[in-house]
Amino acid sequence: MWVELIQEVRVAQTGVQILFGFLLTVVFQPKYERLTHTDQVIYIVTVVLGAATTGALIGPVSLHRLVAGRRVKPQAVRWASRLTFVGLVLLLATMTASLLLILRVATHDGYLPWLVAVVVAWYLMCWFALPLWIRRRYTSR
Repeated sequence: MWVELIQEVRVAQTGVQILFGFLLTVVFQPKYERLTHTDQVIYIVTVVLGAATTGALIGPVSLHRLVAGRRVKPQAVRWASRLTFVGLVLLLATMTASLLLILRVATHDGYLPWLVAVVVAWYLMCWFALPLWIRRRYTSR
């Protein structure tokens, strides 16, 4: 289970690190000063969420490195799995905030909240609802 978990984290980490790196550069763009106060707050929240997501998804790697050889693999896998799940929830929040900010800057149309809600619903279905349904449907009791 450990190898599978680390592979899953590796995939998520790459995307989070790219997104977080991009977010860190936004504040240095000339257009940042012209953002509304609300958009600047959304940006700050998004950066903090991105930092928290990065921490949660890198956590299992650090956990593995610090407890390797200590005969606590079942506990390490359990805690790494929890950190990964928290990281996925934080990733959902980071992606939502990023999408909201980008779409607010790109357009100010009234359909914006609906568009963000549809994308969030898609994330929820792909990341949580479908896996939980499969787990429930195909797990033997």
